[in-house]
Amino acid sequence: MKKLKKLKKRFIVPAVVFILGMCALIGAIYVVGKSQEQQNRTNAKLNAMTYTERIYGELMEGIGVTDTLKQVVISGDGNINKFYDIAENMMDDSIQSIQIAPNGVVNEIYPEDLNESGKIDLINDSDRGEISRYARDNDTVIMQGPFELKQGGYGIAVRNPVYLEDENGKKSFWGFTIVILKVPEIFSHSVEALSNFGYKYSLQKCASPWDDTYEWVNGSKEALNDPVIYDFDVYGGKWRLEILPKSGFYNNNYLIYMFIGGVIIVLLLTGLTATLISINENRKNFKRLAVTDTLTGIYNRLGFDEQVEQYMRQNPQKHCVMAMLDIDDFKLVNDMYGHAAGDGVLKKLAESMKQYFSKDVILGRNGGDEFSIFMPDCTVVEVKPFLKKFTEETRKFYCKGEAHTFTISLGFAEYPVLADDRSQLMRCADIALYKVKMRGKNGCMAYREGEQVKSRAKLGFAMKDIINNLPGAFIVYRADKENDEILLANSELLRLTGCKNMDELLAYTGKSFCNLIRPDEQESCQKSIWSQINGGHSNDYIFFHMRKADGKYISVLDHGRIVDSVHNGRVFYVMIMDLKSLQRHYGDCLELGGEVEKSRLLLP
Repeated sequence: MKKLKKLKKRFIVPAVVFILGMCALIGAIYVVGKSQEQQNRTNAKLNAMTYTERIYGELMEGIGVTDTLKQVVISGDGNINKFYDIAENMMDDSIQSIQIAPNGVVNEIYPEDLNESGKIDLINDSDRGEISRYARDNDTVIMQGPFELKQGGYGIAVRNPVYLEDENGKKSFWGFTIVILKVPEIFSHSVEALSNFGYKYSLQKCASPWDDTYEWVNGSKEALNDPVIYDFDVYGGKWRLEILPKSGFYNNNYLIYMFIGGVIIVLLLTGLTATLISINENRKNFKRLAVTDTLTGIYNRLGFDEQVEQYMRQNPQKHCVMAMLDIDDFKLVNDMYGHAAGDGVLKKLAESMKQYFSKDVILGRNGGDEFSIFMPDCTVVEVKPFLKKFTEETRKFYCKGEAHTFTISLGFAEYPVLADDRSQLMRCADIALYKVKMRGKNGCMAYREGEQVKSRAKLGFAMKDIINNLPGAFIVYRADKENDEILLANSELLRLTGCKNMDELLAYTGKSFCNLIRPDEQESCQKSIWSQINGGHSNDYIFFHMRKADGKYISVLDHGRIVDSVHNGRVFYVMIMDLKSLQRHYGDCLELGGEVEKSRLLLP
């Protein structure tokens, strides 16, 4: 009997342990598999969002060609001079052709050899008519395709309707500006990156804004099995990006090895513990990923806020310093060198922060090019030289083997001297940062005690306030004989011309400064301006009759200065003075009036 009991215990207990261990192992494998799938799906979703933004940006660059051509048509009142020269300058490797279609009929195509296809009536064409009429009637950009190109490959047609406005403000349909985008060349950077990251993808779009059926554009033609899907709109057109890891969301080999190892561990009565530890570690990893910026490896906004809040709760009386910084002119880096270079700059800055600051300092990326630094147990006086040195460090990034420098701006504030909580402390540091921006960037500044906490938007009031309250008319336009586009006009200039707003001014001038001048004086005025500038003078002085919005003319004096602008190239800053107003207020103090009025001579 005793032997029987021992025999049962010898077999039943191990059997129970084995069954329980196997159950635990199977459960653990299921959880790990699901966790692995979830993690891979989360990463795939993040990548889908990232590369959707890039694809959107690449499409917008193509659409931007039609917008530029559209503005040329509008500024020329429906006429395009030197179309082929303009189109040639806008071509790149992702564009098949650039076209214009007055009244919806394609009559000019660049490159010229494509004109052999003849004129196409887009409005009445059987394949293109419906969607072209939709674009015309709704004044919206439409994208049609993909379709096979005669030259090989596929293309997407972007048609941008152009409307002209007459003197009464009535709009009339002029036609279309068109660009044919090559597929997949237009998406080359994005899709190459997706493929390099080990993803299969399928880019799709609806044939028209009213159609909900997606058609293939690029990538895998076969259906992807349970992919991550990200939908986005481009001017009302529906697009979809599907991505799927080439090896799937599950790593089957990993799960098989885990099962074999788990069986061994269960037989050794250690499997359950090992499985629980593995699950616990996975949970920690998921939590870490939730609070970590994937690009830079430092805390994201959520993780940074949590860490700072925890410290301040535990140390409410300790002094600490919050710093906010961002990269000066970061948008230019992305625009000039590409998003890959921009990502490199962000990683370079984050790496320098990790090397420069001690381990107890909390580092975070708020988003975009904005970063936060929390320095515990210190004061503004103590860290100011330290932060100033960090700000002034020479920073470089590399693009295509060439080194380029970039700078940062930084603002900081102290707790509890200037703020009662984390949120207020960050606002103070943010204000200091934007004061640095307003003073020329590439600097470091502490928030001064007693300053009222204001929003970023309010920090930029000063320049606008000054311009609009100048006691004289002020205008800025491009210093380009072929394209003297008006960029800015203050309230006094609008009042002087009889315009209610900037849109009214741009409408009746066609965005051209020359159109403010009486037609019979335009040539002589332009000649005088450029003779003064080409003669080595920074300023120009002219007299002319300025056309108002109602068609009447007033006598004005023009005092202009040519300036090199970082973003707009050479521009003229011009003060315009009403001659009659000057004579009324200053009288005989000015030797103007009759002689100038009669001769209409240009001032030296």
